[in-house]
Amino acid sequence: MDHTDRARLREAQQQFSSENTYLNTATHGLTPHRSRLALERHTHEVATGRFSPGAVDSVIDDARAAYARLAGASADRVAVGTHTSQFAGTIAASLPPGSEVLLARDEFTSVAFPFLARQAHGVRVREVPLEQLPEEVGPATTLVAVAAAQSATGALAPVEDLVTACADHGARLMLDTSQSAGWLPVPAGVDFLVCSTYKWLLGTRGAAFLTGTAEALDTLEPLAPGWYAGAEPWNALYGGPLRLAEGARRLDLAPVWSAWIGLAPALDLLNEVGIPTVHAHDTALGDRFRTAMGLAEAGSAIVSLPVPEGAAERLAEAGIAGATRDGRLRVSFHLYNTEDDVDLLVKTLSTAR
Repeated sequence: MDHTDRARLREAQQQFSSENTYLNTATHGLTPHRSRLALERHTHEVATGRFSPGAVDSVIDDARAAYARLAGASADRVAVGTHTSQFAGTIAASLPPGSEVLLARDEFTSVAFPFLARQAHGVRVREVPLEQLPEEVGPATTLVAVAAAQSATGALAPVEDLVTACADHGARLMLDTSQSAGWLPVPAGVDFLVCSTYKWLLGTRGAAFLTGTAEALDTLEPLAPGWYAGAEPWNALYGGPLRLAEGARRLDLAPVWSAWIGLAPALDLLNEVGIPTVHAHDTALGDRFRTAMGLAEAGSAIVSLPVPEGAAERLAEAGIAGATRDGRLRVSFHLYNTEDDVDLLVKTLSTAR
């Protein structure tokens, strides 16, 4: 990371005012000042009768374009919605009977449930260890659905190998980047990307994206089309005929306005810093913590480890916010965290032993 990158990172860090040592982005990201101000203006407009829903359309367009830049896609290949599971469900519903879906064992349920629910419709689902996914792809495989970074452990999916394995066998790859978009670059060639934005993308809950290759997106039909999927949304409020937008916008779901008003400035902030810079910063903090705890470096912003009884209480007393997942401590580092945060965490855990 050069001097310019560090300066951009330090400037971005001034956008946050955590009142504790916040190491829980994997649950929910912190809100930047610029997003909070936008949300406060929105709340005031709603409270005083000055809110105009149509005015949010340009904000959503800005967020769509900003996310496209982060994901390395074009804006016309980005659909907007509210939750990852809605878009995973749209992909799952496109699978014909007899399709085989590979899942990582113990995958987050917003990825797994939409496909498991299709078993009653003739879809076969196999759950295999994360690291074995590429070798399990075969001629019968229709789709691999996996999170780029596992929610419970922070383990990184072998995405490059999966892209190759799926291409070799004519299968598609769906990647959930809810725990990675914002710090982990996405390789080219992924058929579908689904992402909730309230974690590493620093939005509030209620916004999600779907993008992918043009060929893969063309195979999808809207699962629950509403007015916002219309070619002219504000002229698609009543009656037939069906008049959906072209491209990915036909998959749009009606927006939670406040979520997009807060998200657009946050995405701009991440683009200003640059994902390579955020990636270097976040993973350096994660590996600093792992090294201090006697673990091998893993290149992930999420770290999970067993801790002695009472450690969670000690962390809370020290003002450190983390999470417990699957009986283990999970901490996560993002652009607003520093080496001092890591060192305080290590010190607190050491005294809890």
